[in-house]
Formats: sequence, C-alpha cells, structure tokens
Amino acid sequence: MNIESSLKVGSNEMELVDFRIFKQEENEVYEGIYGINVSKVREIIKLPKLTDLPGTPEFIEGIFDLRSVVIPVVNLAKWMKIKEPESAEKNSRVIITEFNNVLIGFIVHEAKRIRRISWADIEPASFMSNSSSVEGSKITGVTKIEGDNVLLILDLESVIQDLGLYEPDTQFTTSENENFSGLALVLDDSSTARKIVKEALVKMGFDVLEAMDGKEGLEKLDELYELYGEDLSKNLKIIISDVEMPRMDGFHFAANVKEDGRFSKIPIVFNSSISDHFSENRGVEAGGEAYLVKFKASSFYNEVARIVRAHMK
Repeated sequence: MNIESSLKVGSNEMELVDFRIFKQEENEVYEGIYGINVSKVREIIKLPKLTDLPGTPEFIEGIFDLRSVVIPVVNLAKWMKIKEPESAEKNSRVIITEFNNVLIGFIVHEAKRIRRISWADIEPASFMSNSSSVEGSKITGVTKIEGDNVLLILDLESVIQDLGLYEPDTQFTTSENENFSGLALVLDDSSTARKIVKEALVKMGFDVLEAMDGKEGLEKLDELYELYGEDLSKNLKIIISDVEMPRMDGFHFAANVKEDGRFSKIPIVFNSSISDHFSENRGVEAGGEAYLVKFKASSFYNEVARIVRAHMK
C-alpha cells in the first residue's frame, strides 16, 4: 500500500491512516482506533521476517532490510503496554514512517483506511497529558468519527526519542553572530518544542510570544496589530510555525496571514517533524520562506538570520 496525498494548501485538513490496536482485558477484546498523519507514512506492508536486536527494549521487535535501508520495527501494543489478544497477529501490518529524517516501522493489528479530517475537529489531548497510563501520555489529539467512536492521534515522535534515535540539536554559540531585536511569534502545540524554539530565538536577541495553534496565532496577531498598527512588521520580525496543530494547522494559518494585508509582510518559517518533500512544497505554496525539520540549532539560526536580514532591507 503506497501513500500519496492530494490535500490543497490552506485547506486546514489532514489525511490520517486509520489503524487499530486490540486490547485483551479478561474475556473481552477492545478495539482501539488510532491515526497517524499520512505525510509521515512512506508505505504499509505485511509483517516481514525480522532480525532480533539483543539488548534493546521489549517493544522493539527487531530490524529488517527495506530496499537496502535497515529499519527498526516497534510493536505499538507493547510500547503502550497493552496486552494483545492471541489472534492479533492475523492481520498485522507494519506502517513505515519517516519523520525528523528517521525511518521507523510500527506494527499495528490492522490498517483500515485513509481518513480526511479537518484540524478544526481535532481536539488537543491536554486532558490526557497527565494520565498515569503510557497510552494516555502518548496521545496528541482526539477526534470523533462515525458511530460516536473516538480516534486517537498517537505521538509517535516520542517513540524515536525513547529509543534515542533522535535528539534535538540545540547547541549554537552567538559570540560571533549578529544579535537581533524585536518580537518573534512561535506556534506549536508541543510545549517542549516551543521551549526549544523560544530559547534559540531569545539567544538571538528576540522577545518571544507563544501560541498553541494557528487559531491562537491569529488572535495574537490581532492583539499585536491593536498595539502597533501599521508599524507591526517593524516590530514583529518573524513567525515560526509548526505544521501539525489541532484546530488550525500551520499551512492554513500561513495562508490566512498572507491573505491579510495587515500581516502579509511578516516572514513565516515552518519548523516541523514532517520531512517529506510534498510538505516542503506545501509550505512554500502557503507562503513560508523556509521549511526546517526539527531541530538543528545551526540551521535554525542561519535560516532565521538570513530571512530577518532580508526583510530589514
């Protein structure tokens, strides 16, 4: 099963691969409905023959060779500490994903279909972030589907951090670099990601405002316009936006900004874990001046500095 996306820029929609994880509790089997953004999915395959990796966590089932690339495979049920029913392997599939420039496979019990869902219908899972269960703490968003069922969007990025396959590179020195001034607006639904970006921008000399999604980002821009009026672009030097955010995604936010004469001169940089070329192209179409894959401090500094300097001329 190959995955291709056809979303238009600024549509505020995402396409999700709907997959299932079954849970055995006493004599009952419960079906968990989960999703992952199609932009992070390379392909979906039958479970291949895996080579064991001694000394790795129990949820790593092994590795296999996919067209000369060695890919680790994670059993999602084990990672979430879910007891699997004996029949679960029957329809098992491996979802091959790529984000933060890392390839990794996830074993799921069933891959159902692709769903197109509006970000406006996705609620942040902040109410689950304090959950004591592993499952609860790994959910980034929830949305209702047919039959009053709930689909949970999993934070698969935390898996690759758990495995040590990805660590944000936050080290850069400003001793030889130019210092900037003015405001920067950062949009990201992850408080950890906002903190990393904010610290980098503060090091560069900016004062930083934060928003949790595109909707709040537009509200912040309205407030800033009330304060600065026509001088807003002289004070707000740059906007750094994530792509995947509940309520309003980064592309839809950017399209709104660029269509509004009050804000259209303010440069936007996308900072996302989605590392496919299609999303990079969508970022350009939406009005972004750079598309960065989270997070390399030196690349971040160089791109932000280049763009802010260009707009100072």
